[in-house]
Amino acid sequence: MLGPPFCEELPPTQEFLADSLPLAMSTEPAPSILHVDMDAFYASVEVRDNPSLAGLPVCVGGPASGRGVISAASYEARKFGVHSALPSAEARRRCPELVLLPPDFDKYTSVSRQVMAIFRRYTPLVEPLSLDEAFLDITGTERLFGDGEEVGHMIRADILRETGLVASVGVAPTKFLAKIASDLNKPDGFCVIRPAEIRDVLDPLPVSKIFGVGPRMTQKLNALGVQTVGDLASLEREDVSSRFGATGIWIHDLAHGIDNRRVNPKREEKSHGMERTFAEDLSDQAELRQFLLSFCEEVAFTLRDKGLRGRTVTLKARFGDFRTVTRSKTLDYPTNLGPRIFAIAKELLQRVDQQPLRLLGVSVSRLEDVRRPQQQSLFNGNPSGRDQWMESNSRLIRATESLDRLRKRHGRGIVIPGSLVGRDQPSRGAGQVLQQDPEAQPDLTDSLLKRLEQESEGENKTSAPEGEYGAQ
Repeated sequence: MLGPPFCEELPPTQEFLADSLPLAMSTEPAPSILHVDMDAFYASVEVRDNPSLAGLPVCVGGPASGRGVISAASYEARKFGVHSALPSAEARRRCPELVLLPPDFDKYTSVSRQVMAIFRRYTPLVEPLSLDEAFLDITGTERLFGDGEEVGHMIRADILRETGLVASVGVAPTKFLAKIASDLNKPDGFCVIRPAEIRDVLDPLPVSKIFGVGPRMTQKLNALGVQTVGDLASLEREDVSSRFGATGIWIHDLAHGIDNRRVNPKREEKSHGMERTFAEDLSDQAELRQFLLSFCEEVAFTLRDKGLRGRTVTLKARFGDFRTVTRSKTLDYPTNLGPRIFAIAKELLQRVDQQPLRLLGVSVSRLEDVRRPQQQSLFNGNPSGRDQWMESNSRLIRATESLDRLRKRHGRGIVIPGSLVGRDQPSRGAGQVLQQDPEAQPDLTDSLLKRLEQESEGENKTSAPEGEYGAQ
């Protein structure tokens, strides 16, 4: 834990003083970038909602009886060596008194929205990195709220008062340094790195603290005698570049505190996916396809909800020996429709060795806004083939829009592919399941579309549409 001068509080900046500073003092960039990180977010939310858990080693994650992993660990649990991504069974061995809770992502998402709303009171330049952390740039708002340090203190106070949670805040001239600062005094930390303090802060840190330096890169650097950030900064930039290419230039710049990335409030999502680790290795292809179908539907719904569609479908498979393979296919035409994504994912699954799988997942990348005009010249100029495909796709889109209205009104589980109804739980509705095999994915018929539209308008809510979907 670093002490003064890195984390000391300074008196508020006065506007008349800022206007009268000598030019020589304003050549260095002021610390205007904030990184705010909620401490042990999932676990802290659970403790907040159940105060009897305070002071106990609390974790959120999958069950220890299977292959669950830890998603978040309280600081009491971390004292036992428990951390995120650790198998829950191992966490239980390290800490027999562990309180292991299932995740409630709807609740965490709701709290995250509260926190992000607090950020946006102070600046429109907010770049969320996940549910529990974000970068902020307060440049241009100083006359309203003060400098970065003052804003950081106000944000922490607002979060504590309105959510009952604590956050760690780093304030610095760049995103990289702000991220370093927020991590220095966790939990409930606050640290400012000013330009004159950069070398004093960075030099003693292990080189693995640099963004982009993973375990393998750390080993390579250690082999060269580079143990700390200061060691890396002392090397010639050309030498690092010759050994590690563009990555070498990047990490060498960061070692000097150079980071030209701006806070991007419209950060583009590059991919979206879903995966699952099975309690036992799974080899039955029909069952794997069932899981794959549910993943594709969930991913597709989320893409539509975010106004996105994608062109590249990637399947991820991990075998019992932890060997992991991926298979990808890029479409001529972007999509956010579950049946389209599943058709490709199913094809990719056939290209994976038919051995028992520990994990299966699917993701969609090369995303774009659904408002972007779509290419019409498909099928090598064959008008009939193109028109037939476009008509089929248009009908599927209309039917999916009706399904989504039902999901948003009654919950995601109200309408699912028929082949998934009754899996792991009894059907909750009176819908008739017509398609039990995910291999069978016919186009939605006009009668189905009509029934779906009627349901979305409040009619025939007790019966499921006939086709590939059934109501629960």
